[in-house]
Amino acid sequence: MVHHDTMTGAEILLKALVDQGVDVIFGYPGGAVLPIYDELAKQNRIRHILVRHEQAAVHAAEGYARSTGKVGCVLVTSGPGATNAVTGLADAQCDSVPLVCLTGQVPTHLIGNDAFQEADITGITRPCTKHNYLVKDTNNLARTVHEAFHVARSGRPGPVLIDLPKDVVQNRGLYQPPSKTKSKYNPQVKGDLRAIEQAVEMIAGAKRPIFYVGGGVINSGVAACQLLTQFVRMTGFPCTLTLMGLGAFPGSDPLFLGMLGMHGTVEANMAMHDCDVMINIGARFDDRVTGRLNAFSPKSKKIHIDIDPSSINKNVAVDLSIVGDCAHVIEDMIKVWKARQPKIDERALRAWWSKIEEWRGADSLRYPASDTIIKPQYAIQRLYDLTKSRNPYICTEVGQHQMWAAQHLRLDSPLHWLTSGGLGTMGYGLPAAMGVQTAHPDALVIDIAGESSIQMNIQEMATLVQHNLPVKIVILNNQYMGMVRQWQELIHGARYSESHMDHHPDFVKLAEAFGAVGLRAERPDQVDGVIQEMLAVNRPVIVEMRTDASENVFPMIMPGMAHNEMVLGQEDRSRDNPGSEQDGMVLV
Repeated sequence: MVHHDTMTGAEILLKALVDQGVDVIFGYPGGAVLPIYDELAKQNRIRHILVRHEQAAVHAAEGYARSTGKVGCVLVTSGPGATNAVTGLADAQCDSVPLVCLTGQVPTHLIGNDAFQEADITGITRPCTKHNYLVKDTNNLARTVHEAFHVARSGRPGPVLIDLPKDVVQNRGLYQPPSKTKSKYNPQVKGDLRAIEQAVEMIAGAKRPIFYVGGGVINSGVAACQLLTQFVRMTGFPCTLTLMGLGAFPGSDPLFLGMLGMHGTVEANMAMHDCDVMINIGARFDDRVTGRLNAFSPKSKKIHIDIDPSSINKNVAVDLSIVGDCAHVIEDMIKVWKARQPKIDERALRAWWSKIEEWRGADSLRYPASDTIIKPQYAIQRLYDLTKSRNPYICTEVGQHQMWAAQHLRLDSPLHWLTSGGLGTMGYGLPAAMGVQTAHPDALVIDIAGESSIQMNIQEMATLVQHNLPVKIVILNNQYMGMVRQWQELIHGARYSESHMDHHPDFVKLAEAFGAVGLRAERPDQVDGVIQEMLAVNRPVIVEMRTDASENVFPMIMPGMAHNEMVLGQEDRSRDNPGSEQDGMVLV
């Protein structure tokens, strides 16, 4: 006899998702999740975007989450469906992206029997999810879903996986609303007031200060970015951002020094090296930022504000730590600052800015101009100039093009820059842009790509066309895996082992084969025209820019070097002379 209050597990799941505010799921069906797909077909509260590969489903959910601040949602089947999602989960874990990934599983009585399309996905994903669940009882399903969303979005955000055996979604059970779900996970959001007062004292006494800001501020929300901007401007101190933090502080503000780290500007890296007080807000002292640890910012007192206590003192020992949500902590710092009205050493600050202006004078992002060949930096700059009035969402793949985009785009808004930072996942950009366009149908969404990265998930062009998602893809085609080639040139004696692809598709024809628009620029005087043509079309577009194959990303902190040991560029970078890879290097 069926209890009149009960529902099938699939019905419970969809009701729980609606109660959690889910309006779109990125997914791909298969045997173990067919009961869920059957329920999806009976409702119209949740939209489903059918991807062409499960990795892309997760990246699309990341794009959705990072551009909205909401939790992204993924649905894939058991076995290979779930294992195909692992790269996306690892990417979201590295970059603190809130996701809930629903995976199908064989029926509970078959788990452990090597059943068809069985994989121990909770075991596989334990290291690359914030938390995961295997649901064994339909009556626990709603509570598990509510808790998963709470865990994904609270504290330091991250991906959470729920494994759903087929019998659990077919059996009947009782629905539990979110209001009746209590979670034991309640991370600290308010910072310790005494530590905040001490931080304000240290900041006010600084003679060579710098704000070092990461993606944690963006994860904290738009309000956190506004508070950060207010506080930095109140102090008049310089501010640098990590790759993941771009947009948290306006890129056009004169207090902004550019990105720091391996491919950061001279002024950002030298200021980090020579500062006496470093205020780290929502960054994790990543190795791409610090360079050689025992030479990292040797003269500074370090303040670290982060919601994740495990990030404190993990890589770099700090003098003062504040565990809490960036928005709350910055808000309290502003209150304390206003109440105390501390006196800054204006003379020392003027001298510090004078030094920074000297470093700025190096013009470290300059590159040799050309009338005959498209320089990749020029392509990025023209893309920026011709689109900035529309405040586009910019996604990237991974490689040289990613670094040039980070260097040359002046991002003034948070949530508009989406790139794979911690994991460095080639193939991220196209599906991420797909997720962004799904969330913001009327926005301009651009994926800046390399010809190698774009082929990792090129099949998602079909998804763009099917769902009328007019993403614009700009491929900087230099015929090489550019960053691999750069390292081979500079570090491995210019031996270009397997970094050159002898055969690429005709990207214009490929776009057309998918039902999209294909455009190409081969000379600098064609760049503006194809960008304008791309912008005039309300359809998915691939623009192929044939760029200089020998161009490298500078500045560069070589592996094992310190911030004040940057390579600014090479006067002579000729492939015809492999032995000269160190010749003509300009060091700071």
